Amino acid sequence: MFNLFKKKEQLPQTDFSAVKADMHSHLIPGIDDGAPNLEASILLLQKMQALAFEKVITTPHIMADYYRNTPEIILSGLDKLREEAIKQQLTIKIDAAAEYYLDETFVSKLQKQKLLTLGQDYLLFELSFVNYPQNLFDVIFEIQAKGYKPVLAHPERYPYFAGEMENYSRIKNAGCLLQLNTISLTGHYGKNVQKTAEDLVDHYLVDFIGTDMHHPGHAQLLQKALTLPYVHRLATDYQLLNPLLA
Repeated sequence: MFNLFKKKEQLPQTDFSAVKADMHSHLIPGIDDGAPNLEASILLLQKMQALAFEKVITTPHIMADYYRNTPEIILSGLDKLREEAIKQQLTIKIDAAAEYYLDETFVSKLQKQKLLTLGQDYLLFELSFVNYPQNLFDVIFEIQAKGYKPVLAHPERYPYFAGEMENYSRIKNAGCLLQLNTISLTGHYGKNVQKTAEDLVDHYLVDFIGTDMHHPGHAQLLQKALTLPYVHRLATDYQLLNPLLA
């Protein structure tokens, strides 16, 4: 007799040790919509260490309207976070960059300031979730002209790309790398975003994965994510650039 109720295939247990470095999170206390205080920051770092990340490069928002952070504010917060992490005997390495919002001030910052980067020259930036930026490809060109390598944060979450792989391929062909939010693959942001995230993985368009960690709920989702085939694949058998940042 046929077994109509086959057991779901069990994936080997894994973690994020092969990924090594997380490069998108909001762990510096009190400066954006991430960790509200130092205690919360340490809790999130403990979660990241338990998930087997060797290093965290945390990336506070820089936005003209809401989070007017500067390199000085971010690096000062990083110093306090590192000091407390040592007191708490954490072994995970901590660094900082920023998640720049493509607003009316971004190009000016690009022209005038030394920007905070992932590693030597990877520049993380995000777009509006509502309006398609008509100057997107001009900005990608400007980022590269200034000697940076552009990395678009969570492309799967922008509805105006409509999940069409052609749109993402155009961005990649312009020289921009793509960073997927790992928890997008859990359905956390909705089924459409999940499907787009899966398609990006299937088409080998993902360069980096990031936790986009803001709070303990995201840590729970990351633990759940490790049971999913797509995340297992990314964490074990996918040519990600994350290890270059460790």
